[in-house]
Amino acid sequence: MPNSVDLRGKPFHFIGIGGIGMSALAYILAKRQLPVSGSDTRSSNITQKLQALGTQIFDCQAASNLEFFSSKSNSLPQVIYSTAINTANVEYKAALEKGCLLIHRSDLLAALMEEYSSIAVAGTHGKTTTSSAIGYMLMESGIDPTIIVGGEVAAWHGNARLGQSKYLVAEADESDGSLVKLSAAIGVITNIELDHPDHYADLEQVVNTFLTFASRCDTTIGCIDCQTVKNRLKPKISYSLQPEGADYTLSDVEYRADGTTAKVWEQGQVLGVLNLRLLGKHNLSNAIASVAVGRLLKLDFDTIAQSLATFVGASRRFEVRGEVNGITFIDDYAHHPSEIKATLESARLQAKPGARVIAIFQPHRYSRTLTFLTEFAESFLKADWVVITDIYSAGEQDLGLVSSQKLVALIAQHQERVTYQPSLNDVSSFLVEKLRPGDIALFLGAGNLNQIIPSAIASISQISA
Repeated sequence: MPNSVDLRGKPFHFIGIGGIGMSALAYILAKRQLPVSGSDTRSSNITQKLQALGTQIFDCQAASNLEFFSSKSNSLPQVIYSTAINTANVEYKAALEKGCLLIHRSDLLAALMEEYSSIAVAGTHGKTTTSSAIGYMLMESGIDPTIIVGGEVAAWHGNARLGQSKYLVAEADESDGSLVKLSAAIGVITNIELDHPDHYADLEQVVNTFLTFASRCDTTIGCIDCQTVKNRLKPKISYSLQPEGADYTLSDVEYRADGTTAKVWEQGQVLGVLNLRLLGKHNLSNAIASVAVGRLLKLDFDTIAQSLATFVGASRRFEVRGEVNGITFIDDYAHHPSEIKATLESARLQAKPGARVIAIFQPHRYSRTLTFLTEFAESFLKADWVVITDIYSAGEQDLGLVSSQKLVALIAQHQERVTYQPSLNDVSSFLVEKLRPGDIALFLGAGNLNQIIPSAIASISQISA
């Protein structure tokens, strides 16, 4: 399929162009002066940015949207869709009827990656931060990379960047199995766990997907703190938070509220000290992956360290959204038990003595909540208070097998302070009533929970004025 994608001037139409993955690809095409259109039912800063580049954005999905380019140039568009688009979608059906070439977003990404010396970052957790850190490191080091990631980054004002060098840094998603289509000069694997039970029956299926991906990369770099990566993938270049046993190791590690410091070793030789603004073990691991990539590209360590020292991460990755009345509001994309534990560890680093960490969690997908119910129940131990709202379906049908109330009951077996607030309005009202100066309000989830942060901040501001 990648070879059938025409990147020479034929137009593209994106079904659901405002999605974080779709919009990044649309941005790259538009910056390359290719004709691009797309539809999305919700306007956002992402769609507005694409419009400013000349992209035609339709605010509804309709068969007539596909006629935009044919009416101008008598050319049918190549239609890009994601796994979220089903065959009943009106534009998908119209594309089939009209004879448009239908291209999955992963095939478009694969085609773009073939044009570059690509660095693909895969893994169950840490993909966005690691790929963003690598892209930022290359940019700050004087290399001009093209970047396609699953989060917005302030350094390039979005989720994509078109560079002029031969390098492309891409976040490689395993959620729907399309990871197997990607080929890269360098493949980074941060970790492997089961995270998408809607697509994978068990961990073995996930491992097989990563094995195929690894076989399509010229060089693999992997974190061997993950035993699955260590034992099954056997990466050519390894990294670890431990002081020995990998190509890249650490010593003298210090985790602080304002960042992280560690001495970095390369095959038993000291490279130097890394000072990060990022918090926690997971982000230090992501940074060491970036170091390994940089060294493979023959960057000197001082250049790498200077670059990573100013990297602040991507949006919705422990993103401070505001502070009012001494309460800090943090937005994080964590939606898997392992991610929740790691994010809570970072929050505890930030919390002052006696301060409370309030974890507000919106479970994402019925299938994931059911599969990891026990793990979710045990993942909030470092929170002082847990607030659970209704499950964000992400399009899944509720089969009546799991509920947020059931999760709350299980969490209550491990800690006393947990509450169920059904709607987002209920969550906001609860927080306005219960939050007090010094608290860290940590919003967790991949759904729409973070939409209430501005109103909660505004309400508390009014009360405290």
